[in-house]
Amino acid sequence: MYYRRKILLSLMQQFGGSLTRTDLQKLLFLYSQKQIEPSYQFIPYKFGCFSYQANQDVSTMIKYNQIEESNSLWRVTDKENYINQLKMKDRIDLVQFYNKFKNLKGEGLIKYVYENYPYYALNSEIAKDILDEYQFSKVTELKPTNNDYSLFTIGYEGKSIEDYVNQLIKENVKVLCDVRKNPLSMKYGFSKNQLKNIVENIGIQYLHFPELGIDSDKRQDLNTNEDYKKLFDDYVENTLPTKENDINNLSDIFLKDKRIALTCFEADYKCCHRSRTADALFTKLNKNYQVKHI
Repeated sequence: MYYRRKILLSLMQQFGGSLTRTDLQKLLFLYSQKQIEPSYQFIPYKFGCFSYQANQDVSTMIKYNQIEESNSLWRVTDKENYINQLKMKDRIDLVQFYNKFKNLKGEGLIKYVYENYPYYALNSEIAKDILDEYQFSKVTELKPTNNDYSLFTIGYEGKSIEDYVNQLIKENVKVLCDVRKNPLSMKYGFSKNQLKNIVENIGIQYLHFPELGIDSDKRQDLNTNEDYKKLFDDYVENTLPTKENDINNLSDIFLKDKRIALTCFEADYKCCHRSRTADALFTKLNKNYQVKHI
């Protein structure tokens, strides 16, 4: 079992074995802040900090009868004592954590998170009702306001879905343009429908441009810099010139929304065709706009 799932189950066991969905997310977030390497990452969502990975882990553990859902509660049904399986430091931290937060739940717990971590209230639907005027101003101060024309490219290699989405939020990206030919991924959150649902739920439009992708058979046996150079030279010389309509569509979206991101897999933009797509877009625009690879 993944160690992060043991953390999640241990936290639930420490707090009596059952928690509401919202309380689990908030407590898991607060506990993760104590860890040198957090077990879970979070994004600012409709009710504050939210981890898609934690939510997915709970769904998996429900499938394997380790957790059950009952009357808006998640309850541990696994009889194993996972607290005893944690590293010593994590067990000690968990006891201290429980003593600090054992009497905080529901709206009080949400308010505590919003007050101490206002970034995670950015997209909250209830922050204005829970916080006083001064506290809410601390949230609004963190809303990204940069609105100049900027093109971003982003790869998800080596990133969690939460890390990835937080980068988009902080750059105030308005439209995410997926330039993968086949937008499927073994990594949770990055297949087309998952990614579309996640980003659109926080106000970022998702668009797919499959014609700007590279066929998977051309991506075989890429072992050297020369292999990549040949691949991208072919893309620039033989693919992009035939995709004028797609580049025109990208141009229209960029001019309308100002801050868009081209996304694909590779972490290094130099090893990804998205950087060449960005070049083609700027050639079409014929202006010296800013491009930032994140």
